[in-house]
Amino acid sequence: MSHSMSSPRNIQLVFETYQKARLVFVQTMAELATRSTNVKCLESAGVLDFLRPLLSDPCTTVRQCALVAAARLGEHDEGVARHLLNGGMVTITLENLHKYNVYYKRSALYLLRAVAKHNEELASALVRLGALEHIVSCLEDFDTQVKENAAWALGYTGKHSEHLSGLVIDAGTLPLLILAFQEPEMSLKQIAAGALVDLAQHKPEAVVDAGAICHLVRGLENQDPKLKRSTLCALGAVACARPELAEAVVAGGVLPQALLHAGHDAAPVRRAAACLIRDIVKHSVDLAQLVVNTGGCGPLVELLADTAGGARVPACMALGYIAGQSDQLAMAVIEAKAITPLVEILQNPASEDAELCAAAWTLGHIAKHSPRHSLAVAVANALPKLLQLYTIPKSSPEVRARACCALKQALQCCLHRPALEPLLHAAPACILKYVLAQYAKILPNDARARRLFVSTGALKRVQEIDTVPGTSLKEYINIINSCFPEEIVRYYSPGYSESLLDRVEAYTPQVPELFTDRVPSDCQSELTVENVN
Repeated sequence: MSHSMSSPRNIQLVFETYQKARLVFVQTMAELATRSTNVKCLESAGVLDFLRPLLSDPCTTVRQCALVAAARLGEHDEGVARHLLNGGMVTITLENLHKYNVYYKRSALYLLRAVAKHNEELASALVRLGALEHIVSCLEDFDTQVKENAAWALGYTGKHSEHLSGLVIDAGTLPLLILAFQEPEMSLKQIAAGALVDLAQHKPEAVVDAGAICHLVRGLENQDPKLKRSTLCALGAVACARPELAEAVVAGGVLPQALLHAGHDAAPVRRAAACLIRDIVKHSVDLAQLVVNTGGCGPLVELLADTAGGARVPACMALGYIAGQSDQLAMAVIEAKAITPLVEILQNPASEDAELCAAAWTLGHIAKHSPRHSLAVAVANALPKLLQLYTIPKSSPEVRARACCALKQALQCCLHRPALEPLLHAAPACILKYVLAQYAKILPNDARARRLFVSTGALKRVQEIDTVPGTSLKEYINIINSCFPEEIVRYYSPGYSESLLDRVEAYTPQVPELFTDRVPSDCQSELTVENVN
């Protein structure tokens, strides 16, 4: 080696070149890792083996970029996330978490949440490594982005199971998340609310006990749509669990806000509000009555016409839960003019299966209480639509099941003859017995109905039904036939015209003698007149 090459300046240049190359490498890897399509290629090239030693690199920027690259790769692919755990990169990250500056903390927490998000197994492995203690401590950091990433990581860890949620909560997370929710920074409020949603899905009691309800309700006053949605979802996760928790949410003053947000401009907010109302009313008649008294039916009915954002299904279900609680509440739903838009959903070819199921289910809950309720559904022409959904081949099994159940619920109370008649001619046997059961109630006490039953061809249709003796269908037919004279029933029975022709052929005419020795008197007078002429 020449003297010039071994000079201090040249030696320093070699190290600078090496550092620059490391920096270019990690920055390039971080950029390539933003695209999920590059992950497999980078993994096969051994990128993780190159990044591992750089996680503890003396250069701050290299360390941070290496962490970001590893986190992005792990976020895209579960296999990479598993490699980060098994290869010791998560352990290195945890050891260095509090050694370096705030930028390193941000990137380190990003890597932890990228691993935790995939499944319960990976999240549990993080917990076993002692990650919870480090993450929770970061919730108290002064830097907003550190707290954001910490809240995100805790939510991703706790969302997978009740056990993990319990571990996250036991680590003292909830008070710190509630404090983060009250911070002025919007992004931190949104992420804290999202973490509360993840934990409330498994441990709603703990969220209530931590005093989160009043803060969440107050958070609905904020104008940010994303925050509104996350807050409504958190309240819904609590209300969904048990009647006592739903009552706690209502006691926190959420109902007026939820009904107001059902008409919000942002579709995700409308959907979250509808879901919250659904999760409240499903528990008891008292909660459903409270929603109705607060004016809840009107906003829910308006959401039935909302074709964007997914609010239609939870709105349908909320109305169904309300109607199912009592006959008075079902009448309140009818008076709110809910039936017409529900039937429109059934007859709209663009309606999705979930919407069809929800609309059919709700109509069944409205109609099941009494003939008056069923009449409101029948006159809206809902029964033929439900029958069509049940019989057409393109209907999914779930749609067919919901339509069938709704039909049975409506028919068991229906005494409206014009609505029953079309079903008599089109319904399969499993539905037909419910139609005949209603006719068996109507015909014995209504002479006009009996007359119309004959003149419209319904009696003839009944005689054509193929039945097995001893079945309920046969019993209903016998009851219906007993409402008519025997000769009328025979007249409309299959084969009766043939039996009449057979009787004609077998009949021996009994013709009286036309002429006798005595000329009838009227004939004598005619003969006398002819002779005179």
